Amino acid sequence: MALKITLDLDLCQGHSVCLGECPEVFDVVESDEGYPQVILLQEAPPPELREKVEKAARYCPNHVITVTEA
Repeated sequence: MALKITLDLDLCQGHSVCLGECPEVFDVVESDEGYPQVILLQEAPPPELREKVEKAARYCPNHVITVTEA
């Protein structure tokens, strides 16, 4: 089953843990607020990235990543 990723950008502080776990799906860029923030490269990544995406969500220090079934 396909994944869907949502982000809570109000909580993101740009620690880049998600980028380290799954660079195919996440990137971290400078925000207008002057600090790094996560962006999605793929909102609905393929099933073969499930484990990496779930690790990114689990290890995010601010728990900004939500993974659901699409």
